[in-house]
Amino acid sequence: MRRTRILTAVLALAAGLLAGTPPALAADSTAKVSLAADTYTWKNARIDGGGFVPGIVFNRKEKNLAYARTDIGGAYRWQESTKTWTPLLDSVGWDDWGHTGVVGLASDSVDPNKVYAAVGTYTNSWDPKNGAVMRSSNRGASWQKTDLPFKLGGNMPGRGMGERLAVDPNKNSVLYLGAPSGKGLWRSTDSGVSWSQVANFPNVGNYQQDPSDTSGYGSDNQGVVWVTFDESTGTSGNATRAIYVGVADLQNSVYRSTDAGATWTRLAGQPTGYLAHKGVLDAAGGYLYLSYSDKGGPYDGGKGQVWRYATATGTWTNISPVAEADTYYGFSGLTVDRQKPGTVMATAYSSWWPDTQIFRSTDSGATWTRAWDYTSYPNRANRYTMDVSSSPWLTWGANPSPPEQAPKLGWMTESLEIDPFNSNRMMYGTGATLYGTENLTNWDSGGQFTIKPMVQGLEETAVNDLASPPSGAPLLSALGDVGGFRHTDLTKVSSMMFTSPNFTTTTSLDFAETNANTVVRVGNLDSGPHIAFSTDNGANWFAGTDPSGVSGGGTVAAASDGSRFVWSPDGTGVHNTTGFGSSWSASSGIPAGAIVESDRVDAKTFYGFKSGKFYVSTDGGATFTASAATGLPSGDSVRFKALPGVKGDVWLAGGATDGAYGLWHSTDAGASWTKLSNVDQADAIGFGKAATGASYQTLYTSAKIGGVRGIFRSTDKGATWTRINDDAHQWGWTGAAITGDPRVYGRVYVSTNGRGVIYGDTSDTSGGGGTDPTDPPDPTPKGACAVTYKITNQWSGGFQADVQLSNTGSSAWTGWSLGWAFPNAQMISQTWNAESTQSGSTVTAKNVGWNANVAAGSSVSFGFTGSWSGTNGKPTAFKLGDQACTVA
Repeated sequence: MRRTRILTAVLALAAGLLAGTPPALAADSTAKVSLAADTYTWKNARIDGGGFVPGIVFNRKEKNLAYARTDIGGAYRWQESTKTWTPLLDSVGWDDWGHTGVVGLASDSVDPNKVYAAVGTYTNSWDPKNGAVMRSSNRGASWQKTDLPFKLGGNMPGRGMGERLAVDPNKNSVLYLGAPSGKGLWRSTDSGVSWSQVANFPNVGNYQQDPSDTSGYGSDNQGVVWVTFDESTGTSGNATRAIYVGVADLQNSVYRSTDAGATWTRLAGQPTGYLAHKGVLDAAGGYLYLSYSDKGGPYDGGKGQVWRYATATGTWTNISPVAEADTYYGFSGLTVDRQKPGTVMATAYSSWWPDTQIFRSTDSGATWTRAWDYTSYPNRANRYTMDVSSSPWLTWGANPSPPEQAPKLGWMTESLEIDPFNSNRMMYGTGATLYGTENLTNWDSGGQFTIKPMVQGLEETAVNDLASPPSGAPLLSALGDVGGFRHTDLTKVSSMMFTSPNFTTTTSLDFAETNANTVVRVGNLDSGPHIAFSTDNGANWFAGTDPSGVSGGGTVAAASDGSRFVWSPDGTGVHNTTGFGSSWSASSGIPAGAIVESDRVDAKTFYGFKSGKFYVSTDGGATFTASAATGLPSGDSVRFKALPGVKGDVWLAGGATDGAYGLWHSTDAGASWTKLSNVDQADAIGFGKAATGASYQTLYTSAKIGGVRGIFRSTDKGATWTRINDDAHQWGWTGAAITGDPRVYGRVYVSTNGRGVIYGDTSDTSGGGGTDPTDPPDPTPKGACAVTYKITNQWSGGFQADVQLSNTGSSAWTGWSLGWAFPNAQMISQTWNAESTQSGSTVTAKNVGWNANVAAGSSVSFGFTGSWSGTNGKPTAFKLGDQACTVA
């Protein structure tokens, strides 16, 4: 669910990858880089959601203007015409990656064009930079920023409380910000340009989720958590006089000023023993509603209450929907209907089992009804229906027993808002998506209201690994919290995440280069196996068996032909297996925790890296030998990959600012390395279809080149680089994974830490001869050729074959097309390292981008699987274009 989310953003950071703010490096004088030579179109591979939405904010002046904030994935604006969300913080760059965590958001009700975001991801050492307040006068299309003298925690405990940031509804030049870590309450009087602490605010908070946590994560003081204005106590152009502030203090949680912030007092008679997660003021009814929990959330909370405070009389009334003794959860989500005073709703945010609960009252909390009730336990009667057809993975592939249902109504439901202009529209955030309804008032008439995902465009997954096989689905992803997906269409939401088993987080995945049907993934799971295999390109999965001592996923590598696997899990050493992991053998010569990858040609060659040393195995992972090479990064902030189609060709990216940092290339299986002098820093490396006329696959990297951070492409083996993103498309930290598409020239898939999988397509379609992978140009090679056709595996009704095509002439080929006819009506089902078409018994196999060029005296290989019946005879004649080849 969402309990592992904290780990996703920190995995790379804990290894020192972003241990501090890197100093600016001088541009290498040898760098050859174009910063604006190509135009890319950037989109998300659609997942729709995938993360925690702790805040939803509707503008109180303009219809259909709404914003959502996420804990690590930025902020979004609602687009009513398309019912989608537009990302607003993609311009946050690498050095400011923490500013993708949004702890507070405010929409100006005086000037709806203005919006503010309080940003910063961690208050401890994991985030090296202080927080900031970002301000926009064009609804988030562009931003200005004021850095703060303290950190903010968009992904810290208590992040669902709020809103911490608020604009005075009468004098919009005045804003307040509640700070964590004992920094108190802050105020701006110039529309967010400058900020100063409210010196006389009496309580900076004292609540810590876990005071014993030495990392500073659970032990941080959650501080001042929300600010609410009573707009009825001010007039246009004059500061609102009554301001309410929530503080993370179990005994003193609510304070008020009645003189526009000049003085502050604790509200007398308030409940104690709880934290006020939300304070929502209904000026029309004269009430401040408060939702309480005994914990700060968003995961914890065992008891809770809901209270109503009469602003005119100071009277407190416990309006809890259920008796405290009957709660096993806290309350957080809280909203009122601005069109119908007295209508209030609240959520049991920490009711993990059997489901969250939503409560509704139409009489100011005197009586309540629930979104669902028990009939006769364990059976439930729901006031709602759920339609997740737009995001079918929200069922998690589960078939639970009552009283659980799939999909769930939600969990971590800390944000809940009724549209102030439309009583029928309500939105609420969960740990995995943003739900909503547009017929909410059916609740009051005894009918059912329909809940659907209202999340399209809001992409909030954290990406750990990416793969783009040469055949089958174009994209496989390893994600935090929701496991990962097989994308057969990047523009559509996949029907289901990886299941059997469902990893809470997938840490690594790989496919067999010459048999892309074989896929392996590893990940984290509270109980159960940590490895899974697929024999149909990731469509279906089955669990493997863990070696003893495994505690987490680590990294995994598949042999080029899928015959064996090497796994470096958390908790124990590197292991290897033949087949699909029914038994494992410990690998020798390589340390525990090493990163492992496979050679993409030689099925018995595997590679590893740990603490500055590169390791090689030539016996299927049984034994490894350390390379004598020196000068590689000394830490473990490294990602490396072997090039498809060329044995022993390996690229390594990584390092840290206090040591070796950059991009290295080896052509001898890691025995020696060349550091690219024109790359300042690099953190991930990937390969894609070669450009037209290029003799080498296209390289992609998340790097700093020529003094500029960005996503770069090289079509000439790293001699020159082109930055393909721009300052508006940076997505914070992009160092976990990157890969090109072997079938589409120029297409690149980029990992983000909270903005999902980004993919880009170039406007320069001529570079790859077009972007349609099924229609490459027809080559007309000249000269002699020879073919070796070998059936490498055969079973009842099916077989696998490898074809080697050799250039035995004197001239190089710049493309090839090989034809033959099957003698016994065999049919090809899948091809790798070539694109094939078949009409009857006649087959044509053409090169893919990276293996188009074949020098005289060289050869190229491809393979396929197919079906047969009766006899599986070999073809006896092959033609290269119109020219017959010698058959070996």
